[in-house]
Amino acid sequence: MTSGAATTGSSGLFGGKSKLVAVIGDEDTVTGFLLGGIGEIHAKTRKPNFLIVDKNTKVSDIDETFKTFASRDDIGIILISQYIAEMIRGTVDGHDKSVPAILEIPSKEHPYDPSKDSILRRAKGMFSVEDFK
Repeated sequence: MTSGAATTGSSGLFGGKSKLVAVIGDEDTVTGFLLGGIGEIHAKTRKPNFLIVDKNTKVSDIDETFKTFASRDDIGIILISQYIAEMIRGTVDGHDKSVPAILEIPSKEHPYDPSKDSILRRAKGMFSVEDFK
């Protein structure tokens, strides 16, 4: 298994192929994941699987990067800091494919708020209290 890639058996979700984890977040969040070994450069486009967002990053650049990650066939999971996901909420909520999976994560300066997480909201809508009786 290569660094930064997740793999499953040949009959698994990804058909036995390794998939990358992409990260969109503030410098501390992305650096932590890079130190954990997820950093990769796309072989053909030479673009990384991460985006560091700071006060000078345009929302349009975040949106475009998210769309690019979502369309790449080598990415299986996109981790995005929740406060950044809020900046492009329409795009995040519009993602309706299971792969890549979108996970909203907290950051050092912005705690996680479950009420804003689109995946959690969708999951809650799938079940009722009666389902658990």
